[in-house]
Amino acid sequence: MRLVPTLLALGLALAAVAAAAQLGPSPRYSSPLLPPAAGARPSSAAAPAAPAAPASPNAALEKAGQTAAHAWLLLLDRKDWGTAWDASSQVFRQSVPLPAWMDGIPKLRDPLGAFIERQPVEAAYKNSLAGRPDGDYVTVLFASKFANKADVEETVTTVREPDGRWRVTGYTAR
Repeated sequence: MRLVPTLLALGLALAAVAAAAQLGPSPRYSSPLLPPAAGARPSSAAAPAAPAAPASPNAALEKAGQTAAHAWLLLLDRKDWGTAWDASSQVFRQSVPLPAWMDGIPKLRDPLGAFIERQPVEAAYKNSLAGRPDGDYVTVLFASKFANKADVEETVTTVREPDGRWRVTGYTAR
């Protein structure tokens, strides 16, 4: 049936649009959380201490969204597809019906192989996303490593729902 892959593609496309709206263009893995690129040589001279970046006014929201995103990804890492779908936002569950999710997510994740490691690269808060009602959204970009693919970008968008809980509303892995 062609409807199932189409619905999953639509759900993942919505996630990609949400992620792009959240993060915009960003340098690939340019985070102090990640090790230097292969071949990069450490500087022999001590670099002057950079002034501390001011804390984001939305740091607490970004942290809450990032925590929810990471917990949800752990469900995917355990191949607990059904629980991940149940734990997703209402909009996500309406966009990606359970049968489409159960058929499509293994096709996306299984080729990556076993999960090895993941580091958050960036978390961005917005109070609106294109095509979505205003609210609290946090999109988190993770640099992830799997057995069959060492350089995976996972983007997870979370939303704070009316009950106050943060839930995933979009996911992509490239």
